[in-house]
Amino acid sequence: MTENRLIATGVRRLEPATTKIFEGAFSLLHCAIKGEPTYRGVFAVLMFPIRFPDRYISLRYTDDRDKIREIGIIDDLAAFSDEAQKLVRSTLMKHYHEQTITRIHEVRLEYGLLFFRVETAHGPAEFMMPWRHDRAEDFGANGKVLLDVSDNRFIIPDVLALPPNDQHRFTSYVYW
Repeated sequence: MTENRLIATGVRRLEPATTKIFEGAFSLLHCAIKGEPTYRGVFAVLMFPIRFPDRYISLRYTDDRDKIREIGIIDDLAAFSDEAQKLVRSTLMKHYHEQTITRIHEVRLEYGLLFFRVETAHGPAEFMMPWRHDRAEDFGANGKVLLDVSDNRFIIPDVLALPPNDQHRFTSYVYW
């Protein structure tokens, strides 16, 4: 079945039964696929980072000619061991900078921009976001990813988990 999927799409699906993800020398991510040499210095790229943050993760490496090559795609990170998930998430954190919003203190609209004053996991933050549908994407079942004027990502994992006043401040402007 897996071989047919590879032929049909041209994409190799990485599965826990045949793929081992582990930490190697110098704390680099390594990937071993049954019957192949070990890939060293592996990094991960999110193919659909907003809609599927734990799915469709491309594992890549740099070959001996300094060309980036794809090893394959992890369809669902949850299928892998807890240790492998931790290692993949760790490498993703090195490539993606995003802040998680825990509170919303103020949202105001001026000049077609939303001005946010929020609390993040790293402390207070302020940012501006164009008041447009394409700047707030769904994130999981109840979350949102906000893209500010510089394309930085601010994530609200679950809007419904915010305090009621914070929810109201947010949904008064971002209701889609």
